[in-house]
Amino acid sequence: MPSPMALNPPSRSPSIFKKKKSLSQLSSMATAASYLSAVHQADTRARSHDNFSVSSTPALSLSSSVTASSEDTVLNEDDENNCLAYPLTPPTSEQVFTTVHTEFGHCANEAYRCVSKHDYTKPVQEHTIEEPPYYILLTTYISYLILLCFGHMRDFFGKRFTKSYFTHLMPHDVCVQSSFLLNLVPMLPSNSFCTQGYAPLNSDFDSFYTRRLKRRMDDCFSQPVTGVAGRTIVILDRYSTDNNYTQIFTGSKTRALNISSYNYLGFAQARGGCADAVEESIRRYGVSTCGTRLESGSSELHVSAEALVARFVGMEDALISSMGFATNSTFIPALVGKGSLVISDEFNHASIRVGVRYSNAQVRMFKHNDMSSLESLLREVISQGQPKTHRPWKKILVIVEGLYSMEGTLVNLPRIVELKQKYKFLLFVDEAHSIGALGPHGRGVTDYFNIPPRSVDVLMGTFTKSFGAAGGYIAGPKVLIDTLRLRGHSGAYAEAMAPPVLTQVVSSMVSIMGVAPSSQPTKSTLALSPASSIATLRDSAEELPGMAPPSMLPTWMTLHPALADGSEARMRIRRLAFNSRYLHQGLKKLGFITYGHPFSPIVPLLIFNPGKMSMFSRMMRSRSTPIVVVVVAYPATPLVTSRVRFCVSAAHTKEDIDMVLRACDEVGGILDLKHGVGERWGIDEVCKRAVELVHSV
Repeated sequence: MPSPMALNPPSRSPSIFKKKKSLSQLSSMATAASYLSAVHQADTRARSHDNFSVSSTPALSLSSSVTASSEDTVLNEDDENNCLAYPLTPPTSEQVFTTVHTEFGHCANEAYRCVSKHDYTKPVQEHTIEEPPYYILLTTYISYLILLCFGHMRDFFGKRFTKSYFTHLMPHDVCVQSSFLLNLVPMLPSNSFCTQGYAPLNSDFDSFYTRRLKRRMDDCFSQPVTGVAGRTIVILDRYSTDNNYTQIFTGSKTRALNISSYNYLGFAQARGGCADAVEESIRRYGVSTCGTRLESGSSELHVSAEALVARFVGMEDALISSMGFATNSTFIPALVGKGSLVISDEFNHASIRVGVRYSNAQVRMFKHNDMSSLESLLREVISQGQPKTHRPWKKILVIVEGLYSMEGTLVNLPRIVELKQKYKFLLFVDEAHSIGALGPHGRGVTDYFNIPPRSVDVLMGTFTKSFGAAGGYIAGPKVLIDTLRLRGHSGAYAEAMAPPVLTQVVSSMVSIMGVAPSSQPTKSTLALSPASSIATLRDSAEELPGMAPPSMLPTWMTLHPALADGSEARMRIRRLAFNSRYLHQGLKKLGFITYGHPFSPIVPLLIFNPGKMSMFSRMMRSRSTPIVVVVVAYPATPLVTSRVRFCVSAAHTKEDIDMVLRACDEVGGILDLKHGVGERWGIDEVCKRAVELVHSV
């Protein structure tokens, strides 16, 4: 069912696209019941053998089998003929899938895998911007000019003829009945009490963009959803009768392909080994520790999680925060202060900008991922010193992101490390989007480039994108981390991370690392550090490099073998690499202008014109198989580079990426979005030669 907010709200107009064949015409699996029966039979046949086939997909958890439940997470009444609910090809006796297909797609073809690592026989890819034709830029500027002119005209006449709609933007009077105030001031007269000249909370100039530009496409933003944000997502249908000033819910729901969520490794699941561990943690710890880390909010889960994070990223120590944004904004002021200099990439995240602003340090910016600009700036600031006094800087901190969320570009870490050794500055790398998603072992940009992690001074990351959780971490030398625990605002004022979230972090991270087999019993103790009053985990057993010792896991946490040995996570990392590379290269072959690194799970497709941006989102959502996308415009991006940002996941199958490419090919042809240079292929050729396309980059 297409969303009613498609093209002509509020009436439900038929889609402008031709409906695809129903699932019953494509496969003999006519109903959900027959599919679940086939899965059950295949599962029974496979488990009757001692050895599984090499091509089988490891199970997440025996207690989470798709054959054990047919609740709404698996299939709904609305999903009867929906190819998103179950795959078109039924499983064989050698393919055991115990993940819910709507949450994590079934794909046993080993050809659809790829390893994410840098090829040092080729230079690091520079950030290049492909320019569109001049008429695209001209029409984009004209579109914004028309919007601005008509918006200001409507404001001018509206403030004079329909003042009731502009009261919140104009100085106004406020009257309060004195009967309400008599209890406070008995001497007031028995009439209304008025105050004059109240200033508006929002000025018309500051809110102009929100009122006159963004509201026109508000149906493309803040889409309410329900259920699990996995491979698919269920959206709540809505429409507007007053030009998006308000939204009216219809009461119906639509399942759509989800290409918009930060779920890189597909751990956002309601069923599976991680979900089972989270459920057990709630029974043992509840849902909150009800305190800050420096008061009564620390538990053994926090201690083991911090030790695990430090081992995962290859640093000496780590601390965790309950909010990813606050990890930067509250701990950067504890790193630098007055007399220090921060050199920041011009496209760094807002959390970094807020943290630097609070620190009172001087700030200089260099061009995005431009190493020549960075080196030139370093020479200038080191030679000139502080302003006016020309004294040496107390410290120089260079802050970059591993993977930039709006551009999809990858930091040139090898070159920055060379500059660090030459100019002796401190290096802070934000790996919010790269940790877990890049590298052959999922350890981020240092793993991707095969650079020792400790060549970076501070590593920051979040648990939101690849681990299906929330919060963030900072890792570095133990002396530094102990100082940040005391000086960072999060330690003293922020609520400690909740136990269920911690358990999700630990279980997903351990599944990526793998648990080292213990040939003999190990002894582990919790030791208290007098300097920081923070417990640290000590393990006396020898540990396999890169793997987590069993002592780092809570004693009550039992993971399925496929999670414990790391095979499940390795499959996810390789699937993510293939999907990212396939979508990126497929869009280029279709003629679109895209940004970003080929291995980036963030794939921006340039739209430019603001009117096309909203139409792209609506047309993708109104297809026979709806696709939910994220469109991004100013101020998150430059004014004329509006874009749609695809977020690829390991949960997607090759057929899902085919579906996205076919939709983009059709919609992009209608909206005139194909302005890229280079060789172009047809959509059928792109889908047919996907493996060749991925490995030929």
